[in-house]
Amino acid sequence: MKIDCNIISHLAHRAHWTNEPNRPDKPNKPWRNMLWLPLLAALAVVSCAKMGQPDGGWYDETPPVIVRTTPQDKGVNVKQKKISIYFDEYIKVDNPTEKVVISPPQIEQAEIAASGKKIVVELKDTLKPNTTYTVDFSDAITDNNENNPLGNYTYTFSTGDHIDTMEVAGYVLDAQNLEPIKGILVGLYSNLSDTIFTKEPMLRVSRTDSRGKFVIKGVAHGDYRIYALQDADNNYIFNQKSEQIAFTHDIITPTSMPDIRQDTIWRDSLRIDSIVRVGYTHFLPDNIVLRAFTEVQTNRYLVKTERTEPDHFTMFFSYGDSLLPQIRGLNFNEQDAFIIEPTEKQDTITYWLRDTMLVNQDTLRMEVKYMATDTLGVLQLQTDTMDILAKVPYEKRLKQQADEYEEWKKKQDKAKKRGKEYETEMPKKALEPKYNVASEPAPDQNITITVPTPLASADTSRIHLYSKHDTLWYRSPFVLRPKPGQHRTYELLGEWRPGIEYSLEVDTMAFTDIYGKTSAPKKQGFKVKTEDAYATLLFDITGIADTTVVVQLLNSQDVMVKEVSTSNGRAEFFYIKPDTYYARMFIDSNNNGVWDTGDYAADRQAETTYYYPDKIECKAKWDLTLTWNPTSRSLNLQKPMTITKQKPEKEKTIKRRNLERAEKLGIPYPGM
Repeated sequence: MKIDCNIISHLAHRAHWTNEPNRPDKPNKPWRNMLWLPLLAALAVVSCAKMGQPDGGWYDETPPVIVRTTPQDKGVNVKQKKISIYFDEYIKVDNPTEKVVISPPQIEQAEIAASGKKIVVELKDTLKPNTTYTVDFSDAITDNNENNPLGNYTYTFSTGDHIDTMEVAGYVLDAQNLEPIKGILVGLYSNLSDTIFTKEPMLRVSRTDSRGKFVIKGVAHGDYRIYALQDADNNYIFNQKSEQIAFTHDIITPTSMPDIRQDTIWRDSLRIDSIVRVGYTHFLPDNIVLRAFTEVQTNRYLVKTERTEPDHFTMFFSYGDSLLPQIRGLNFNEQDAFIIEPTEKQDTITYWLRDTMLVNQDTLRMEVKYMATDTLGVLQLQTDTMDILAKVPYEKRLKQQADEYEEWKKKQDKAKKRGKEYETEMPKKALEPKYNVASEPAPDQNITITVPTPLASADTSRIHLYSKHDTLWYRSPFVLRPKPGQHRTYELLGEWRPGIEYSLEVDTMAFTDIYGKTSAPKKQGFKVKTEDAYATLLFDITGIADTTVVVQLLNSQDVMVKEVSTSNGRAEFFYIKPDTYYARMFIDSNNNGVWDTGDYAADRQAETTYYYPDKIECKAKWDLTLTWNPTSRSLNLQKPMTITKQKPEKEKTIKRRNLERAEKLGIPYPGM
């Protein structure tokens, strides 16, 4: 039933009017008219509540207000370690262990608790004399109901006779990919020694926000060194290689100056009401950029050994070494027993068993000598005796084979009874290479073939490549070679001509592994795409002379799709599929073709990474040439936001929530 609110209002007015005394035209019946009032009021509430404002009213937009503090905020000569902050409403503190930062840093963690309309901070460390203390709450304080943030509030006091007011600000980025690092500590030292970072706690600290930005407050005049630390053990000292760090030799000298900024006042979500000029104190430097990295874990120890399949086992080390482990068999002869496959860094080593007798042996008992780090951090030859057990025992494998044979025999008997073709001998399991052949490859895209076990031979006479010209097929030359850096993977290189159709035909027994398994025949056709289907991208690199750089073309997930190395200032990418791309480069200081991390003890920074600041649209048939000066803008302004994974957290105000609510209901919002 729909009730008109104007009618209800009129009836309510009449009920009140007919109850007035001294009406000559109407008898006075107060008891009857009073019965109407509750009913009319209820109808008015039910039917008219949505006309003026949304259900429940507008969200409270007022942040909590501090009414007093003890000791007084910005007080001097403070001796007590218990701080109480009182508010005008009930409040809460969000995740104080991560968001609230105290300087100087507290070795024994302070207690921070919200209770009703009060926050209590109790410091556990002894107060230092003549020192400014800051308790930076960031945006952790909100009211209890609507989560209105107080803002970036910092409580300050001094144990001396004055407050240090300087500030230092900047950004911390991941050195490899320029991602903003959230929550990492940034600290200052007044001691300018190169080794202080590993010996004493930081003097004053801050923590980065979701943009990687930090502001260190309460800094005294003077000269400082600055560091970033992902502190694993909360001692504010770099003492573990697993801790992410950043350092610079620049000397930080805090200063300040009067300045003016423009504040925009919005009338609503689309219209600006006014722009006002506001004076403030500008603290410098405010544009420090620290590039954080994690050092290579050089402590070497054996992590684990695995024998997931009976024909090989793997040793996993925490770090590589030029000397491979030395194995002496205790229940087998180790001479010529293995095919060894180490990774490039030689931290993971796989041993393939050549002899099927060893494959069928459940336990391989051996003495292993390998280089390991001792308690003093020195590499020493260590000897271990170990038993390497097959995951599936030999008897169980025999039973599985018997079950497979019985299943095969049943199928053949059934076929024989029905007069169909059947096999008299169970076929041996074939070697199953994986052929990576695209149906429409690019002209610079080769074929790869990966085999599951090491090969005894690859017979290229049983591999044929044909190309089609007009209507005739011709033999096409090719080269088959092991692919560098990938065990048991081979590349088939051909003269891939755009627009030409090819056929790869592999005969039986082209590949034979060390256990005698042979490959089955394979035939696959493909056609190389024409050059018109691709784009060409060229970078003219300026601003960094006489150095080798590796330039990488990235997709929209910040994943590399192509890379080239250049030392002449030009990077060339050919046969690019039409799409949107991004670009990254790094200075290849040691010319090894890979990005290398830093080392604090060796005073070596991570290799510098840059991003092309804009997206790159590549279209078919296009040749695009771009000029790229990687030093033209600060590192924190280079990586496009569309591929930045660490997004800035949105500050969704209560006013914005009210506006969205009003727009959804189609009513005006009085707060705008």
